[in-house]
Amino acid sequence: MSPYAEITGWGKCMPPAVMTNDDMTTIIDTSDEWIRSRSGIEERRVSHVPGSNLAAVAGHRALAAAAATPEEIDLLIVATCSPDTVIPSTAAHVQKKMGAKNAAVFDLNAGCSGFLYSLSVATAMIRSAGYTKALVIGSERITWFLNWSMRDSAVLFGDGAGALVLEPCAVETGLLASHLGCEGEALEALEIPNFGTAGNRFVDDYHLFDVKFDGREIFRRAVKGMAKEVRQVLGDLQLQIADIDLIIPHQANRRIIESLAKHLAVPMSQVVLNIAKYGNTSAATIPVAMVEALEQGRIKPGSRLLLAAFGAGLTRGAGLIRWGQRTTPLGQSDAALPPCNQTALEILGDAIKHTA
Repeated sequence: MSPYAEITGWGKCMPPAVMTNDDMTTIIDTSDEWIRSRSGIEERRVSHVPGSNLAAVAGHRALAAAAATPEEIDLLIVATCSPDTVIPSTAAHVQKKMGAKNAAVFDLNAGCSGFLYSLSVATAMIRSAGYTKALVIGSERITWFLNWSMRDSAVLFGDGAGALVLEPCAVETGLLASHLGCEGEALEALEIPNFGTAGNRFVDDYHLFDVKFDGREIFRRAVKGMAKEVRQVLGDLQLQIADIDLIIPHQANRRIIESLAKHLAVPMSQVVLNIAKYGNTSAATIPVAMVEALEQGRIKPGSRLLLAAFGAGLTRGAGLIRWGQRTTPLGQSDAALPPCNQTALEILGDAIKHTA
């Protein structure tokens, strides 16, 4: 078995429809200043297609970057909390859309920590179970769940997908250590109730969702929880924060990210931040941010990348990646979403009408 799992390919897919803060003011009692000051978000993307479409395009782009074909993939994990269907998994839909017919597939739901959980699982399966090409995708269509009368949660989320390809490697690269956790006693701080077998099928408007969201509790636990996991990972590897080249945190809220950086005593110039463009895309935030850091030349051969996440559950985690020698894609994919001829507000029209 290989001792390491190198990241050999990467790709993202962001839907084209943009919903700005000014758009938000047409349906919710809010303002651009209110949203920016509390979250750092300026706009977010709204998908006109299911999350599996986003995942498949991101997956094809990651495979092209690794010069790999869908048939070569033997493990496909989709991190999502907004599945196309509960039965079958979103990963099965992605397999069909990509033609990854030889892959074992499953979804992993750890909320916004889902991609870090999935990356840890895929790395372990390559190291111990002999898998040779793993495709790990974080894909979310969170806007589909939102109640547009609930300002505190409606302004935060967006849609998108990011993907990585992992392959066995004898050189010390890839995810070298991770530590995951959960504070289940506080799970009510972020919850979509009455969705699943614990709910009541026969209540009025069962098809409508409410997002239970306690922003203050999440903020307090997120900073402490991520900092705790970061220290655990650094301790496991006998590293100091000064040894880290770049921090790629979950993009939930700019204030949370700034508080984490202050807690770790690192400058914001060392932190990847793209929440202004996309909002919180849950399990997609870390892979999308990683792809953009590569595109911007911020990840160098041998870079040490520190990942940190916090999400519904309340899950948390951190991981340390040692990047390999290649930072440019080996190829490009022509995979793309179907055309979108609607604005974000038009895509969300029915949902807004029923909830705002």
